[in-house]
Amino acid sequence: MKKWLIPVIIIGVIAFAIYSWAKGFNNEAVVLQEDAKTTWSNVESAYQRRNDLIGNLVKTVQGAADFEKSTLTEVINARAKATSTTIDAGNLTAENMAQFQQAQAGLSGALSKLLVSVERYPDLKANTNFLELQSQLEGTENRINVARDRFNEGVNKYNKHIKIFPNSLLAGMFNFEEMDRYKANPGSENAPDVNFDFNKAA
Repeated sequence: MKKWLIPVIIIGVIAFAIYSWAKGFNNEAVVLQEDAKTTWSNVESAYQRRNDLIGNLVKTVQGAADFEKSTLTEVINARAKATSTTIDAGNLTAENMAQFQQAQAGLSGALSKLLVSVERYPDLKANTNFLELQSQLEGTENRINVARDRFNEGVNKYNKHIKIFPNSLLAGMFNFEEMDRYKANPGSENAPDVNFDFNKAA
């Protein structure tokens, strides 16, 4: 065997090993990144379900002729803002997610105020349609929590894949950047202070 052939073979083996490693890293990173983006779509889908249910809830409450119009208007406006605030899965920046979260938190606050106000309307509290929608909303809040947790799990897997050594050497070359996680609203660790003031005029 010619002497020059051995170094060529060694170089070829090394080149193939590097190619296989780079290909494996890239393909796995793509899969994990796309999975994380899909879980974000599921988060938005869960929120959209909530928005739809709130729309139906508002229509039911509007049937109560003497119901507080300002409370309804607040919910309607907050719902419109939350519905219009969406994020492209390819642009999940911390700023965009904070805007999305702020809009959803605004709707949550308006909805809480609406549900507290309902306590002063016995007929509405006994409305079968209203009770069903309220029950569905509770279930949807659980879906939202699960969807957000799954999104963070997906992001965590992707981030670990691109940050561990030696994968981190290739991440920059292939333009794989760390993804932001969904963070809890400030103060969400504290139980809400709900005040049922039944002495207010309806």
